[in-house]
Amino acid sequence: MTHLSVNLNKIGLLRNSRGRDYPNMVNMAKRSLELGVFGLTIHPRPDQRHATYQDAHDLKALLKGYPGKELNIEGFPDAQFLDVVLEVEPHQCTLVPDDPNQLTSDHGWNLARDQDALRPIIAKLKAKGIRVVLFMDPDADNMALAKDVGADRVELYTEAYANAFGHESFESVLASYQTAAQAALDVGLGVNAGHDLDLQNIQALCSPGNITEVSIGHALTVESLDLGWDNVIKAYLAKLV
Repeated sequence: MTHLSVNLNKIGLLRNSRGRDYPNMVNMAKRSLELGVFGLTIHPRPDQRHATYQDAHDLKALLKGYPGKELNIEGFPDAQFLDVVLEVEPHQCTLVPDDPNQLTSDHGWNLARDQDALRPIIAKLKAKGIRVVLFMDPDADNMALAKDVGADRVELYTEAYANAFGHESFESVLASYQTAAQAALDVGLGVNAGHDLDLQNIQALCSPGNITEVSIGHALTVESLDLGWDNVIKAYLAKLV
């Protein structure tokens, strides 16, 4: 079974667009947890245009009432981000190589270049008992290095997979993700996945059973416009059994 972590960034974006606390992120998080999701994800960026640093505190407080459920905070490990993560102590922190001005995440870590900078950051997070995940392209050759720098898991960046879905290249692209996932498992890493996953493409990626967790936000929110939030979450959970 693959766990579903609901990314609430788009809820934050809607809320912030009107300067009111509506929709309320904690209420939407609670609603999702009550439906059976395993975790909550936010990716606060420096401009806090969607999820904010305060949301991190609020969601961690909410999860005290949901034993076994998890908070995952994603982001580029600058000083402010790390200060918040080390204070909140989420269950999991996913480190993403985002430029502050990026619209959305669009590549994984270059560990050959970035490993020396990442090692002390990962060590500091793990010393607080936080599971550390590295956002990675589906390159099997890099999984051993991700393990070597201290990561507990990788999150496979799945835009290429989503773009290939329904096209002739799909089987070969899917195979490259499965190869990367197996390479990660072989060196003792857990495997997460995320980016552009939706109700149409999620099952093929996760059905082999080697993906521990998927983080889905944008598609889930858009699909909810047609089907309703509760119905969409139930549909994901049914596909991830």
